[in-house]
Amino acid sequence: MRITGARLHRVHMPLVAPFRTSFGTETVREFVLLRLETDNGVGWGECVADATPLYSSEYLDAANQVMAEFLLPRLADRDTITAPQVAEALSGFKGHPMAKSCVEMAVLDAGLRSCGMSFADYLGGVHATVPVGVSVGIMDSIHELLDAVDGYLKDGYRRVKLKIEPGWDVEPVREVRERFGDDVDLQVDANAAYRLSDARQLARLDDFDLLLLEQPLAADDLRGHAELAWRLTTPICLDESITSARSAADAIALGAASMVNIKPGRVGGYLEARRVHDVCAANGVGVWCGGMLETGLGRAANLALAGLPGFVLPGDISASTRYYARDITEPFELEDGCLRVPTGPGLGVEPIGEALAEFSVSTQWIDFKG
Repeated sequence: MRITGARLHRVHMPLVAPFRTSFGTETVREFVLLRLETDNGVGWGECVADATPLYSSEYLDAANQVMAEFLLPRLADRDTITAPQVAEALSGFKGHPMAKSCVEMAVLDAGLRSCGMSFADYLGGVHATVPVGVSVGIMDSIHELLDAVDGYLKDGYRRVKLKIEPGWDVEPVREVRERFGDDVDLQVDANAAYRLSDARQLARLDDFDLLLLEQPLAADDLRGHAELAWRLTTPICLDESITSARSAADAIALGAASMVNIKPGRVGGYLEARRVHDVCAANGVGVWCGGMLETGLGRAANLALAGLPGFVLPGDISASTRYYARDITEPFELEDGCLRVPTGPGLGVEPIGEALAEFSVSTQWIDFKG
């Protein structure tokens, strides 16, 4: 398969409600969507980098530039390219895993569409539907939080994740537990907002029978996470710390994680995400699929990944309406707490023309034919 052209769509998607984490508050989610043209057909990719370098050092303007000026031209120079060759072909360029993931996703989509195979079948998925949870941001009040959680549980979500930060941790969790009971699968996500010196405060969360405490410390503090895991009974899950299968193996060996949140953009693509899954499975460590407020394109790919056998907890994939009044693709709808894994060729979904036009704020065409 040879790349013949590409179009980068800068997209702004208004959120149905503000989403606040320890990094800040989002009201609009920005993406770059890649439409990749090949001699075998078209493929789509989605770059999930944030507009600002807060979750990671990567940010959207840089991702757009590196795809346009470096990654895509490098692949277009090759006579043929397949998805397993993308990572090696781009390895000379340091960093930018979310941009690389977007490119790999588009190459995968184009190749799989051309041969009639779905993302799920290619990755090795074994489930037609996957249970999904919901991520609940930091609220202005406990009352607002309880109302939000009540609504999501009534919608049928299988698991609730509460975002926490210093000053918004024990009391919100306590109130949710007391209001909704011990039967609710509950976990928390700190987004690296704490230090090891906060261990005593974090240990207070042990009283609430949480599924896990996600990424309490800085991404590069594996030793700190290992120490914290020894001091807490709540299982430690790593997110930002896991950037590859190798880093997952290191974290497991150090005892820094008993659970891993896999985000394909963060690890550089869906093939590396599958390798992270395999490393964790080989070591008896469960995984689940994190979310980056994706459009229907990224949501489709994440569902395919979450169908692998090692994904033992509901992911942060959620129905389209959790974040968007209108999605780029046909919406994903909750069915008894689950979402269906697309079965069509490639991603199994594609952008709706009117929606893409509505949300696109700019388009950049890159021509490789000459």
